[in-house]
Amino acid sequence: MASRSEPTPLALILAERIRSHGPITFAEYMEACLYHPVHGYYTKAEQQPGRDYFTSADARPLFGRLLARQLQEMWCVLGRPDTFQLVEAGAGTGRLAKQILDFAAEAWPDFYQALRFIAVERSTSRRSVQSEVLDAHIARGRFLSRDELPAEVACGCIFSNELIDAMPVHRLVREGNDLREIYVGTDKNGLCDEMGLLSSSELSEYLSEQNIHLNQGQQAEANLAACRWIEQAGKMLKRGFIVTIDYGHEAQELYDERHMRGTLLAYERHRAGEDWFRVPGEQDLTAHVNFSALDLYGRRSGLVQTGFISQSNFLLALARHGNFSDLQSDEMTEVEQTQRRLLFKTLINPEGMGETFQVLIQHKGIDPENLAGLQPL
Repeated sequence: MASRSEPTPLALILAERIRSHGPITFAEYMEACLYHPVHGYYTKAEQQPGRDYFTSADARPLFGRLLARQLQEMWCVLGRPDTFQLVEAGAGTGRLAKQILDFAAEAWPDFYQALRFIAVERSTSRRSVQSEVLDAHIARGRFLSRDELPAEVACGCIFSNELIDAMPVHRLVREGNDLREIYVGTDKNGLCDEMGLLSSSELSEYLSEQNIHLNQGQQAEANLAACRWIEQAGKMLKRGFIVTIDYGHEAQELYDERHMRGTLLAYERHRAGEDWFRVPGEQDLTAHVNFSALDLYGRRSGLVQTGFISQSNFLLALARHGNFSDLQSDEMTEVEQTQRRLLFKTLINPEGMGETFQVLIQHKGIDPENLAGLQPL
């Protein structure tokens, strides 16, 4: 394993860039660490998906089946259109897409016939895996892979699962009466924190528009990329829904005194730490999602909040909507039913993913009924 004394190829590239042009924002650093075309954690050809973390899609195929139930209901709410564009942003290798499409084909042939699944993924290597995983659905004209969002989603749903937490963030700190930005510089030991003035007036506006007041010495993250993304997605969507599943909080809780050091973490081999300069490009970097910002900036492009609920409530409500047939049925063996129940417990565990992960649903161009996944328990 690399160490701080053995800089990674990306660390050498970034250090040279900083020496030549000066400190960079942490957002620029995080962007390079995760998405550099050659050395980025998510984009490098030899990257092993899921090696450092467990996602909801790993509870296959249960998570995809439950999510498919909500998507099918959305199709019905939209009037069962002949074409329902389903856009997954940050689709990875296509595991979740396959879960959804497999279950749709099995349970709702009419819905499956209307589906046009578009998997958006920046990594060329991950997109190449999609073609293998989803070859049957590609042959039926139900699946398309691309590297960016479509120009327009006329009728359908844009959704993401653990995408926003991996968008690059700016790091801020309150020093006396001043708001300062934490840049990435260099010293004799390599990459390091370096204080400076705000790189953009958008950062102070981000805090003021949400009535966020940092305590003295408090560090925090501002995800301007997420704000731009949700506003762009809202403009693309003409009629339908946007579903965001991720871990985080609303602003009032995210920036309270319990988060004095912010929420930024580095993940490597299932271990979390705060040494984000240790092996650039070889560890995951994430920060909790500010769902208040997604709501606020989404409204700028016509999005309206349909509901905001914990993943635990969302999945339990969908399981109940399907009469718990996704957890047990006559077609399953006893072993399969036990496995499903254990996976379901992982997804809804209040001390794990169930309450840490939240589900934000927004809509546009419709007056939706109460969706199954948003029903109180």
